[in-house]
Amino acid sequence: MSEPNSNALDALLKKHKLTRGEYEKIQQLLGRDPNLTELGIFSVMWSEHCSYKSSKVHLKKLPTRSERVLQGPGENAGIIDIGEGYAIAFKIESHNHPSFIEPFQGAATGVGGILRDIFTMGARPIAVMDAIRFGPLDSLENGARNRRILDGVVQGISHYGNCFGVPTVGGETVFEDSYDGNPLVNVFALGVFRHDEIFYGRATGVGNPVIYVGARTGRDGIHGASMASDVFTEASQQQRPTVQVGDPFMEKLLLEACLEAMRTGAVVGIQDMGAAGLTCSTSEMGSRAGTGIDFDLKHVPQRETGMTPYEIMLSESQERMLLVAEKGREGEILAVFDKWGLESAVIGTVTDDGMLRVRDNGVVVAEIRNRDLADEAPLYHRPYTKPYRTAPYEAPEFASSNLEADLLGLMGSADLCSKRWIWEQYDYMVQTNTLAGPGGDAAIVRIKETGISVAMSLDGNGRYCYLDPREGAKLIVAECCRNLSAVGALPVSATNNLNFGNPERPEIMAQLVEGIEGLAEACAFFDTPITGGNVSLYNETLGESIFPTPVVGIVGLLGTAPPVGMKFPAAGLDVLLIGGLGQASDQEMGGTQYAKQVLKSLWGVPPKLDMEREKAVQAATREVVVGGLARAAHDLGEGGIAVALAEASLGGVGAEVSFESGLRPEIALYHEGPSRVLIATERRAEVEAIAARHGVEALWIGRTVEGLLKIRLNSHEVISVSTDKLHHRWDRALEEALHV
Repeated sequence: MSEPNSNALDALLKKHKLTRGEYEKIQQLLGRDPNLTELGIFSVMWSEHCSYKSSKVHLKKLPTRSERVLQGPGENAGIIDIGEGYAIAFKIESHNHPSFIEPFQGAATGVGGILRDIFTMGARPIAVMDAIRFGPLDSLENGARNRRILDGVVQGISHYGNCFGVPTVGGETVFEDSYDGNPLVNVFALGVFRHDEIFYGRATGVGNPVIYVGARTGRDGIHGASMASDVFTEASQQQRPTVQVGDPFMEKLLLEACLEAMRTGAVVGIQDMGAAGLTCSTSEMGSRAGTGIDFDLKHVPQRETGMTPYEIMLSESQERMLLVAEKGREGEILAVFDKWGLESAVIGTVTDDGMLRVRDNGVVVAEIRNRDLADEAPLYHRPYTKPYRTAPYEAPEFASSNLEADLLGLMGSADLCSKRWIWEQYDYMVQTNTLAGPGGDAAIVRIKETGISVAMSLDGNGRYCYLDPREGAKLIVAECCRNLSAVGALPVSATNNLNFGNPERPEIMAQLVEGIEGLAEACAFFDTPITGGNVSLYNETLGESIFPTPVVGIVGLLGTAPPVGMKFPAAGLDVLLIGGLGQASDQEMGGTQYAKQVLKSLWGVPPKLDMEREKAVQAATREVVVGGLARAAHDLGEGGIAVALAEASLGGVGAEVSFESGLRPEIALYHEGPSRVLIATERRAEVEAIAARHGVEALWIGRTVEGLLKIRLNSHEVISVSTDKLHHRWDRALEEALHV
């Protein structure tokens, strides 16, 4: 392609989301001008979505190693050892932009993509979780649109997961003004396999055949990676062709065929065709192995006629994989996929020159070093401002006129109410591994072949991270680990999805840097290394950015046994608070659910996290739960002690509790100070002894009773409400907001 005139070149680069400087680097790497196909290939591989060019320099700060980590960042999914010869692969990915443009397919293909990341490693997916965020359902201006997006996203997640046959076992749903024009759809998946069943996305073995398998290539999803690396404008709704279309039934066949092909011993490398499709899979497999790939597009199965090399290379059609087989054994691979009724074709070979060489009926249409595509994207040390969290603030004056009404309002709020309407659309029991599904502190799935279960927690808090990205990120990690500890699991490893605005704005870049550094500090302290994840930037619409929203998924291990739930199971149990009522720094109220739902305000900083104290509370909690001393356990998170007690009372058994506090009633009941876990037990003395041994308080606050939640503060009754009333307010709120 001869270089066009300046105006035409600027227009071409704008279409491909490339800068002049990036174009000049492409010319330098090639030693010539790129042709149109090569320009398209560079545009997707150097997109923010694929290259992490704004975040990679900071992501290096994250801890990524431990004795359990078998594979860290850089592959399709992270892998950790869980014992008894077994391992788990897990990762989280975003499909934010596609889910705004086309909610159903955007969310569905997000599930499909993360599942392929898991089984391309050789693991069988056994669990999915989702963290989804939307604008307010009651917004006068955009409420109808937000309800439509929520409905489409939930249907898309349930459709793909249910049809594929993987349980969606938990997650979180949040409603916030900042997500009004930019919903977040983050999907986590986890799979299990033996150590000798692990595969990698590497094109090893010069002369080995490269095999395309799965669905035919179409025109859907072209420039999907580039679209996901740009802000939204008024024209964004016209980008539906960039959203992929999924077929979960075909993906189920693809899973079974891939796992069977791997068992033949003929597969030496495998990768899914996700973002950037055929371009990404060929160049990354070659780059990891230090090899080249030479293939001809005439062999690529296509479902549309007249497709150009540009379209084939950039298509993000779903349910496709790329395999490298041992030379001479390709027939075994083709026979497996033929058995499962899937397309398969040898399209090329592995070479020793490190080049991605794309032919069209024998004519070379693109010739680029794999390393230049996968590893030479420009890295930006983008400027960032001093964090504005240091600015002084003045908390507003507030006083509650009715603390009980406040509690009912919180229980009926969109963030804290029952998400039953959502998770009942998911099959969370398929495969019969689910021990604890949606609605608890953590989901738990058993590994049937062992005595081991895996617990998972997915958390984020955009309000806290807006007020202080570093402290907010640390609180998220602590919350995830506390959720796992509340079910008796030892947190062992993490994945993250970093959802932020436009990194070209220094104040947004500051949020990203602070958030990453907060995650790094907390994950190192809690010994939960990051094994992989996703960065989603440019989450901004018409100049309005989302709250900085890192979402953290942490996995923990425990012995397989009936799980301890969060609801009080019977009357007459002692109720204790491991960690006590909190500390002076817990009094910060500006980012709490109380400030959001009752005061309609946001100010200040999050509560301060004492990580040593948090670790001690978690260790004590795990010992209590694993030792069989807890009849119920529930961490104190959003809404504070009053909401935690209300949530524990939703099964019909409540509690009569009483405690003393020098704090104002609104703060004592609703502050969200970390490092506290509610325990119901018949063996109070033993729980107190364990807590004392760990150097933390186990404060006795009352006993469980039938049908009532009564809270006395400083000898005054401040809340007395039936469990039926609490349940009714909590259970129907979302359906009423959706008008269903």
